[in-house]
Amino acid sequence: MDQGLLMAGSNATAQVADAMRLALLDPKRLDAAFMAAWHRLADHASEPNVFHAPEYLAPAIDHCDPLQRARLITVSDGSTLVGLMPMAVERYYGRWPVSHSQNWRHPNCFLGTPLIKAGHERAFWQALLADLDRRMDSGVFLHLYGIATDGPVFAALAQLCTDQRRVCDIVLAEERAMLATTMAGQAYYEAVVRKKKRKEIARLRNRLADLGTIETLHGFGDAGLDAWLAEFLALEQAGWKGRNGSALADHAETRALFLAATHQAYASGKLHLVAMRLDGKPLAMLVNFLSPPGGFSFKTAFDEAYARFSPGVLLQIDNLGILREHGLAWMDSCAAEGHPMIDSLWAERRHVGRVSVGLKGFGRPALFAAFRQGERFMDRRRARRSPGLLPSAPLETDDD
Repeated sequence: MDQGLLMAGSNATAQVADAMRLALLDPKRLDAAFMAAWHRLADHASEPNVFHAPEYLAPAIDHCDPLQRARLITVSDGSTLVGLMPMAVERYYGRWPVSHSQNWRHPNCFLGTPLIKAGHERAFWQALLADLDRRMDSGVFLHLYGIATDGPVFAALAQLCTDQRRVCDIVLAEERAMLATTMAGQAYYEAVVRKKKRKEIARLRNRLADLGTIETLHGFGDAGLDAWLAEFLALEQAGWKGRNGSALADHAETRALFLAATHQAYASGKLHLVAMRLDGKPLAMLVNFLSPPGGFSFKTAFDEAYARFSPGVLLQIDNLGILREHGLAWMDSCAAEGHPMIDSLWAERRHVGRVSVGLKGFGRPALFAAFRQGERFMDRRRARRSPGLLPSAPLETDDD
């Protein structure tokens, strides 16, 4: 790895336990050797995360970080890259002026788990926390946004914090739909969806077929990748997201990210596209990123003029065989908790959360304890006002 890639003006490398070496890199100054190492790490991570793979994260930083705040925390074992996570120092936690370090994110990042080579989970966290403890500019605590809390990466962090007598709190816990089965698509559908509902869906499919030729097609066909992606952007923008101003095509930066990430994923063999068409016209379209042994259902769009036929549901049913077809063990829906459509089709759940980890030195433990006490008080106050409300993290941020 080229150590000349360290952030200008900062000597952020440090020797840590054993041969581990931590570096803070400027993502705008990465050479070909580092990019190759990054690709290898993403392909062999303990927990795959396409949103931190180079195909997605590099264009995300290019297009969605106008203030150039993101840096890459990397941990190496000798010459081998074994861990990577984008980081930024945040001056506010929600509405509170509390400086802290956080995994860098943007609205179209749906998982914040760092890329770590299997067997190096504890070493990565040990190196990162030791570095943050040493530096006053890292803030009062480390906040991890949207990391999986049911896998080996978080398990290693929790155990290390226990061993170091360091606070590690899940401040928001959520679960979202996940597809994880060895069953064939049709068999899974019949096992998960009750018979009465299946009959209703079959009726909708038959009514839709009365309008013309219905096809569910994988890939982009003869029209080419660019034409397929343009169709998707137009279909999404024509719906409720466009009316809300949240469609990918509504903003130059998200459009550019989508096109760059999909093109790079296609070049790496990690892009999966599927569309349901009526006489060639798209009714529903789905973009998936594959990151074996898993995958991520990134974006879906449907023609609202045909909403009464539930084309998005029909498309997801037709795509239930994706795990077998691509040799995957699971697919993350990337959907909000309690999503009414995908929750009814995918029975498994992935647990994600926001995690706050206390740092040591400079009076931080006392400051963090006081801050967490205030945060818990606000949670109880919100719970009294809205019974059944789960604890909120970053004190009512408006990110989502």
